[in-house]
Amino acid sequence: MRYAFLSCLNPAQSQCVEHPPALPLQILAGPGSGKTRVLTSRIAYLVLHHGIDPSSICAVTFTNKAANEMRTRLVKLLGKDKTNQIKLGTFHAICVLFLRKYGYLIGVEKNFTICDADVSKRMVGKLLKAHEDFMASKDLTLKEGAVLTMISKAKAKGETPEGVRPKTAKSTVSNIQTFKQTAFADVQQVFADVYRDYQTFLRQSNSLDFDDLLIFGVELFSKHPRHTKWCHHILVDEFQDTNTIQYELMCCIASMNKCITVVGDPDQSIYGWRSAEVKNLARMQNDFTNVKQVFLEHNYRSAGSILAASVSIISQDNSRIPKTLRTSHPLGPRPMLRSFPTENDEASFLAYEINRMIALTGGMLGYGDFAILLRFNALSRMIETALQRERIPNRILGGHKFFERTEIKDLLAYLQLVDNPEFVPAFSRCVNIPSRGIGEKALGEIIACAQKLKSSPLSIVEQICDHKIPDLKLSVRRKVAPFVVTIRTLRKLAAEGRPPSELIRTLLKFIQYEEHLKKTQPDWELRWENVQELINFASEDVGDCGVGSLVISPDTKPSSDTPLRQFLQASMLSSDGDKSNGHDDGKVVITTCHAAKGLEWPVVIIPAVEKGNFPFYRSEDIEEERRLLYVACTRAQAMLYLTHALKRKSAGEQKTKDLSVFLSGIRHENPSLFSDEPPSLSAQDQKLMAEILGRESRLPDEDDAKCRTASFMPARQYNPQPKVEGELGQFDPPPSPELPYREDIPTGYVPVFQSSRTSRPPQQLKLSSFMAPLPPTMAKPKATKPVSAPAPTFGTAVAVSTNAESTVILATASKPVAGPGTFSQQQLVSTNVDHLRILNTPTGQPVLESQTQTTVCSPSPPSIGMKRRLGMGRVTAGYSNKKFKPPVV
Repeated sequence: MRYAFLSCLNPAQSQCVEHPPALPLQILAGPGSGKTRVLTSRIAYLVLHHGIDPSSICAVTFTNKAANEMRTRLVKLLGKDKTNQIKLGTFHAICVLFLRKYGYLIGVEKNFTICDADVSKRMVGKLLKAHEDFMASKDLTLKEGAVLTMISKAKAKGETPEGVRPKTAKSTVSNIQTFKQTAFADVQQVFADVYRDYQTFLRQSNSLDFDDLLIFGVELFSKHPRHTKWCHHILVDEFQDTNTIQYELMCCIASMNKCITVVGDPDQSIYGWRSAEVKNLARMQNDFTNVKQVFLEHNYRSAGSILAASVSIISQDNSRIPKTLRTSHPLGPRPMLRSFPTENDEASFLAYEINRMIALTGGMLGYGDFAILLRFNALSRMIETALQRERIPNRILGGHKFFERTEIKDLLAYLQLVDNPEFVPAFSRCVNIPSRGIGEKALGEIIACAQKLKSSPLSIVEQICDHKIPDLKLSVRRKVAPFVVTIRTLRKLAAEGRPPSELIRTLLKFIQYEEHLKKTQPDWELRWENVQELINFASEDVGDCGVGSLVISPDTKPSSDTPLRQFLQASMLSSDGDKSNGHDDGKVVITTCHAAKGLEWPVVIIPAVEKGNFPFYRSEDIEEERRLLYVACTRAQAMLYLTHALKRKSAGEQKTKDLSVFLSGIRHENPSLFSDEPPSLSAQDQKLMAEILGRESRLPDEDDAKCRTASFMPARQYNPQPKVEGELGQFDPPPSPELPYREDIPTGYVPVFQSSRTSRPPQQLKLSSFMAPLPPTMAKPKATKPVSAPAPTFGTAVAVSTNAESTVILATASKPVAGPGTFSQQQLVSTNVDHLRILNTPTGQPVLESQTQTTVCSPSPPSIGMKRRLGMGRVTAGYSNKKFKPPVV
């Protein structure tokens, strides 16, 4: 039987989908090659054609977003009932599901709490204080963040605290090498002790961190393999990003039937710093027999020129698995590779270019179609400033997450304590929220008493309130009595199976949390809105984290998950990025290259492609840095910009920067891959863009696009400063005496930038590419005196209608600021000429000869609601971004 969904696949994709389920399969899928379609089609084929029970299929993804995307597609292919039976989710979510039901077999209580990174970091910080004297005597420094990273890496490799302890005895310092070895051994000793105490704390608090979920999952499946009999086929997405413990977990789940399908791309392995092992692809070849490899090399995402440039970057890695990429899309506009004098010029150009592209495409592109991908977050400051100055709405993708906000963590701490009374961090956080007079001293006394009696702090305060043990000298009974009442009330409601939303509303009333926010937070209204959103999330059907259901064996204890426990589990495994496609709210996205993995945008801008950034100066794996740049480039669908600065400030000092070695060699060997000019977007290019993005209905009319472009380009006063000898960049020539300023016409900012090929002589001026800025007004010139044209400077568009009778030149004093496809009031300069021609001069510089009279149309006054920004001299339309409010004059 031939299924309809198979008709949408190319030959390589069909080969993957129809591959026999009993034979292990590796799918090496390039970027934009349709791997999600292949995975979902293969699952549907296993169920419909091979008759495999959906409940015996395990599909592992790396993000909840990817899992939700697969689930949505599978519902269309299999229906909701069959899709819900599939174990579909992240490695962590699947482990949580099994540990809740079978964890008691390895000593994990069913009500364990998932400890987030913030709690882990604070605990490691406290444990480090016990080693301060030793580290000071050895002149060592260890930060809690660094230690937590070391712990995570050790767990990813399956190493225990004793396994990381230094094995060799310390020797007398006799040379530099011995000194380094001794210092390393001292650091490892402290690290091993903190690691051991950290694990002890987690077990005493009945909690697991994210790495523990995988470790205990492996322990459960390896010691009790009968709980893997249910799995007849496992499929793993983004296999190149798996670490050692995840690989072992996959092997444990597949141990009974050895039926496995993995999808990955070694060229996109960029998480080595998270202990990802790209070598797992080769390891699988050894651990499983008759593994078949299939390449998906057809890219459906990017224009041909973007793909060619991206492949040229990754092809420099001689150790990679050889494969090619091809696309059915034409070349389109070449990616731009350009240098700028400073980071200020670079940022100004990026902001300017975004607005120019929106105008040039007649609104086919919006702000949400642009992404600025950074090597690290610190590079965003200058760019954010430039976007704000140009009134371009933007957002940081992967910024402060919803579940990391203070007000959300306050409420979750109460609910965590209700579900797990042993969880000390939750008690420490919420016992004094709102303030009850329980300071650090009182909290320390309670915890010390709990440790002495081998109990939990919550149990201690409950016993004090019940008069079962004496009150502490700090009068704890009076202070915590309302707190104990609140916890006990919520505990009773949770045991009755009340929905989490009801528990939160009850909690808010008991502790009067809104009043607490009003007293302590100046932005309490926004925080209270976040609380309401938490209630909305709690009202959703979280189920078992969306990973399907399990058939409970007769020899196992029944599951007693409460709605509260399922809600807490969903909140801990959720993230903001799982709910975002990167460009869904009409704002330019600023994010890191790592966070952009799995996303795509019509236009991608990668600034600061310089030595020290690509590869990053602290990176130990240069090839992973090359893969990161490759991943960033392949996020682009229609246009790609790569920019860098010749000088950039670092730690307050201006330093010279060189182009990344990943690009300098390519530009020298194949200069045609990149353009150092911004794309002009011909009608053919715009048509291609519309086809790639599926926006044929929004393809702008050519005349309309010209009008929008002219309305965007600001008229500009010349900078009267002469060119400074020896400095980078270009300076405007002084205005001609025949072209005086007009003070009543506002001016806009047009960036001036340096070519990346600084040694190349200036290009000859061509009428077709003439983009010299016009002065705001023109006085009547002499009839036959030639007027020297200013040096060609990118920025101000001049719409020239060449005709034997007349030429009309449009200019404007402002640009669209209210959003794509809109523009503010225009000022038009109409020049009636008999003819306009280019003359060659003895110096070789072309000039324009005009034999006409010029008349100037005075600009209309600003319309009602228009404002003038102080210091910028520009008329702008009102803008809805509340974060930026222009002053009113």
